Amino acid sequence: MSHGPSHAPRQPAPGGGPWTGRPVPRVEDDRLLRGNGRYVDDVALPGAAEAAFLRSPHAHARIRSVDVTAALAAPGVVAVWTGADVAHLPAMLNKEELRTPPGLAELLDPYVAITPMPLLATDRVLYVGQPVAVVLAENRYLAEDALELVDVRYAPLPVLVDPDRALAEDAPLLHDELRDNTAVAVATKVGDPDAAFASAHAVVSEEFQAHRYVASPIETRAVSAQVDPYSGELTVWSNTQTPHRVREATAHTLGLDPERVRVIATDVGGGFGQKGILYVEEMLVPYAARVLGRPVLWREDRNENLTASSHAREQIHRIELAADAQGHLLAVRDRITVNFGAYNMTGLVVPYNSVCHLLGPYRVPHVDIDVVGVLTNTTFATPYRGAGRPETVFAMERAMDRLAAELGIEPAELRARNLVGPDEMPYATGLVDRSGKPQSYDSGDFPELLRRAVAKADLEGVRARQREGARDGRLVGIGFAMYIEATGLGPFETARIDIAPSGRVKLAIGAPSQGQGHRTSMAQIAADAIGVPFDAVDVVGGDTSATPFGVGTIASRALVNAGNATHRAGRLVREKIIEAAARRLGVPADGLDLREGVIRSKAAEGPALTLAELAGRAPLPGTPEPTDGRHGTELSETVHFRPPGFAVSSGAHAAVVEVDEHTGETEILHYVAVHDAGVIVNPMIAEGQVTGGIAQGIGGALYEEMIYGPDGQPRTGTYMDYLVPTSSEIPDLDLDEIHSPSPMNDLGVKGLGEGGAIAPQAVLANAVEDALRPFGVVVRRGPLSPSRVRDLLRAAGRPTAAR
Repeated sequence: MSHGPSHAPRQPAPGGGPWTGRPVPRVEDDRLLRGNGRYVDDVALPGAAEAAFLRSPHAHARIRSVDVTAALAAPGVVAVWTGADVAHLPAMLNKEELRTPPGLAELLDPYVAITPMPLLATDRVLYVGQPVAVVLAENRYLAEDALELVDVRYAPLPVLVDPDRALAEDAPLLHDELRDNTAVAVATKVGDPDAAFASAHAVVSEEFQAHRYVASPIETRAVSAQVDPYSGELTVWSNTQTPHRVREATAHTLGLDPERVRVIATDVGGGFGQKGILYVEEMLVPYAARVLGRPVLWREDRNENLTASSHAREQIHRIELAADAQGHLLAVRDRITVNFGAYNMTGLVVPYNSVCHLLGPYRVPHVDIDVVGVLTNTTFATPYRGAGRPETVFAMERAMDRLAAELGIEPAELRARNLVGPDEMPYATGLVDRSGKPQSYDSGDFPELLRRAVAKADLEGVRARQREGARDGRLVGIGFAMYIEATGLGPFETARIDIAPSGRVKLAIGAPSQGQGHRTSMAQIAADAIGVPFDAVDVVGGDTSATPFGVGTIASRALVNAGNATHRAGRLVREKIIEAAARRLGVPADGLDLREGVIRSKAAEGPALTLAELAGRAPLPGTPEPTDGRHGTELSETVHFRPPGFAVSSGAHAAVVEVDEHTGETEILHYVAVHDAGVIVNPMIAEGQVTGGIAQGIGGALYEEMIYGPDGQPRTGTYMDYLVPTSSEIPDLDLDEIHSPSPMNDLGVKGLGEGGAIAPQAVLANAVEDALRPFGVVVRRGPLSPSRVRDLLRAAGRPTAAR
């Protein structure tokens, strides 16, 4: 990978300077790479029973009867529960995700259907994979054997897979209490789009589809629980991204005070949004631990993860662009349909993300967007890395290329003519953001992003090569795609800092890590804020007993929220340290400084005190300093950081591909990503985040698709047919970055965990269509597998045959 120059505001001074900006190696890697990670399955709870779930084989059916007699008699079985056995427990709702922000509700009056999900199905099943019964046994093998003995009689019902069909007036209802199968609906307008379309020089109208695929983390979901027989406290170990929400939901389900429930997010082998919501299994396992009076463990198998954990991405965009003769955008109109699956799990999160990210970095004076989420007999869909942005960027960037073709303008040039300039920041789009406030881009330099992407991809060189013609049936194409990402979603995040008697800094944050390197990046921020060495900071994340309040690691929010909470807590603790040292040394506080863990007089030969001497000393070493009632002696602070608005990241991707017209295979020759995430705390971690995101995006663009048959049966339910790219399918990436610090927070940071995944589908589709332009091919959906590319060529009248 190569890295071009940047105008970074912070660079570490050789041999010193702030920790922020240094590529500090991740402190967690030594432990993880040596196999010393502690995942849920590694939490050994003596005497634990194991759970296995019986799941529906039907996409839609009425449950006529369930007989568990034989399963209960099976060896090693502790309990078998059906929907009737747990019907007294409240159905599950992702309440926080379903909540509509007041500003959004007031301005746009969106419709959000509430569809509580029973912990186990009682009368009907709505998708293949829905839990119908749970077996608890001495081990998973015995539990799985007993599952086969549970006799469930179903009466199949009509199945809806196509969201357009599900909206028809005569479509069967998935939820009897609803008026139709609409899960959410919202519409918004800016300016006078009808007049703009009527007066436009050029209008393009297209239908693009973002296909369904799955987060597929390396570690599948898992949860274990036990009740402390001494204290009665319930402890839950979960690889969740939102431990505090799991705590609240578990307490609600079991009728406990939240203080009696402790949730610990252990090491997590990837989340990507799939582990950011609540699932019924997370409620049933703690319930079982309380009822059985023994620990209980459940971990998902791969087939369950692919078919029964949340899916994502499936959207249809019926989009129109209007432009003048020079290619300046006049208006955008988009009718978006989102397939929600069987339950409305996260409300407006994904659909409205698609709405307020559709315009991207472009200046569009007139806008008309509506979106409808539709309930179907497929596995429920929720946010997945990017959460509505890859889908909407796919539609907008594909439409931009179609407009460029209509006007005969180079696609990169068309983009350049429509970009918001850095001198226009902060830029108001006229839309309302996800929090219900007027949408505003806080900072950025979109033209510079594009300029670098065009230069690095060598647009002129690729065009020259295209003019030479295809070589042995291999056609070269180049594509571009740009995006913005509103990051740092609120409402808040917590950081608590304590100075231990040893002088070490203990930092607890509400956001757990699923591979983001929090133990490193947060320690860098704390070290700078306090004035201690980086390796004097210990970081704990995702333990609700360490931080009673928290939200989680979702939506590219951890660095903005937890990072700034850490920074502010660190600055407050620093003040306390200096004041305590001043009292101890009998000197004015403004005469002291704290660096590298040592409080020194600013005078040349003044007194000095180490943090360990200050924190650990009192009348006797290791005992607390006496307090006079006016001055606290604890060197600790807790901060709940509430962001005032979104910190907007941005990026430009370019791809050069070669498409074999005979086999349909696409090879990525050169992949460029130029991103802007404000101040970078740790360049090494940032590069890893961007790289991982792009890899997942390439997977969605070229390989991965969760396919359903018309009967609602998933047809790609194993890794034999659901293709996840390996490292050999991911090319070396050409990364570059610029830095536009966010004015929305003290650190100037923006989130970048999702950014890499947003543009790959669009940029690769644009590149493939560019390669196949001689045949008049239009790419309207992915993944661009060899078979799909060959279908496109055949549809364009180009015969294909394997060589």
